[in-house]
Amino acid sequence: MLIKIKGSALIGIEATLITVEINVSMGQGYGIVGLPDSAIKESLDRTESAIKANGFHMPRTKVLINLSPADLRKTGTAFDLPIAIGLIAASEQLETSFPLHQLLIMGELGLDGLINPIKGALAMAIKAKSEGLLALIIPIENVQEASIIEGIAIFGFRHLMEVVRFIKEGSLQSQDIYKSTSPLTTYPSNSALPTLDDVKGQLHGKRAIEIASAGGHNLIMIGPPGAGKTMLAKSIVSILPPLSKKEAIETTQIYSVSGKGSVLNELQMDRPFRQPHHTISDIALIGGGSYPQPGEISLAHNGVLFLDELPEFKRSVIEVLRQPMEEGIVHISRSKMNLSFPSRFMLIAAMNPCPCGFYNHPTKACICSITAIQKYLHKISGPLLDRIDLHVELAPVPYSTLHSTAPSRTVHEIRQAVLNARSIQSKRFQQVPLTKTNAQMHPIQLKAYCMLNEDASKLLQKAMEEFQLSARAHDRILRVARTIADLESSKSIRLMHISEAIQYRCLDKSGWGKWKE
Repeated sequence: MLIKIKGSALIGIEATLITVEINVSMGQGYGIVGLPDSAIKESLDRTESAIKANGFHMPRTKVLINLSPADLRKTGTAFDLPIAIGLIAASEQLETSFPLHQLLIMGELGLDGLINPIKGALAMAIKAKSEGLLALIIPIENVQEASIIEGIAIFGFRHLMEVVRFIKEGSLQSQDIYKSTSPLTTYPSNSALPTLDDVKGQLHGKRAIEIASAGGHNLIMIGPPGAGKTMLAKSIVSILPPLSKKEAIETTQIYSVSGKGSVLNELQMDRPFRQPHHTISDIALIGGGSYPQPGEISLAHNGVLFLDELPEFKRSVIEVLRQPMEEGIVHISRSKMNLSFPSRFMLIAAMNPCPCGFYNHPTKACICSITAIQKYLHKISGPLLDRIDLHVELAPVPYSTLHSTAPSRTVHEIRQAVLNARSIQSKRFQQVPLTKTNAQMHPIQLKAYCMLNEDASKLLQKAMEEFQLSARAHDRILRVARTIADLESSKSIRLMHISEAIQYRCLDKSGWGKWKE
């Protein structure tokens, strides 16, 4: 007897529909075809144990399992459950109350029939809905995650026998006890991260963080050890706006496919903050592998990628950031597949001015040679720096500032200013699907929204000529100036906005290492 059940394979962050065909006929031997990996080939041993443990018998005739389309490689253990249900039905041990080929069933089986959670349930729910299937049957742990998608019946189970009883006696219209009725939860905020209120002094750095957050700009901070670079970078989470529903689904889908257990059953509403170690490989950063998985830049999608001690990263690693920083997407090419992972992130980088960290320090002497300093700084290429909107120098914080009780802008005031600026940008770009912030503006939008008056134009021209700025730097200055104007709710870019934006290109200037007063 031939039985067909729908399953799903994860290709990148998307789910592809797979037809699991189980045929029990005369003959001998078990076989799985359709380019399965080792985990799927081992499925027959797990399913046989689970079937026998629950009072069913394993067919002793010829069993052939085909995963169609057969030319697409399948991986993982989530095909255990559809194979087990198919074997029971194909050997005429189960009568169904609705057509199995209209159900998408996925789950990993334990030897006793317990169903273990899987990766990519959210992507599977999206695919099941788009294909017009009747229902999605998955492990109970994945139900809330998949329930983010409306318009598809989703049922979760803990054990193989629960699935068997449901298929035999259940109804898609009934309020079954296994159907998800729990309200969505949200991914909890990381309260361990500092806020801007925790940062003493560094008003220039706080201002840069505010501008970067308001416009989605990339930022690099240069300063001696202990100046507050890392704390400023981590505090950016405290002023970023929450994710929209669409962004939350995108982000949660990436984490779901990556198998990040902390987001199971939860919709991530806080923007991601990723801080990979400087020993990371290029594949771990941008994604890839034999079976390509999202890298750190995709896990930071719609959020922040923080690279601390930037020159300590391998040059080959950080240079791969160039194309994703421009396009917001990373393309992974392999001999048998081409995948694209979303990677629209804010890059926040921090670095010392030299190997010892005290080059141009106001009180401590630098022990590095000029050659060592140049070699250290040249680890960061000009093309990469050109793609970073804001360059900020941080001076050491004096003792008096650390213990000062003078009032300053609170994190709530700064966050409100950021939210207001983001609201202005949301209205500005509401008819532009791929542009959400000023940092993402294309040349046509720059012409429309970044017109300069005569004084501002002359100042920008003078800066371009004096500092020999590139055309890319010119456009990034305009984007930053537009954000500064939005923070002041100004419809036009004025001279002071351009002036401040130019100040944030210090790494394009000669003698950039001099500390500001």
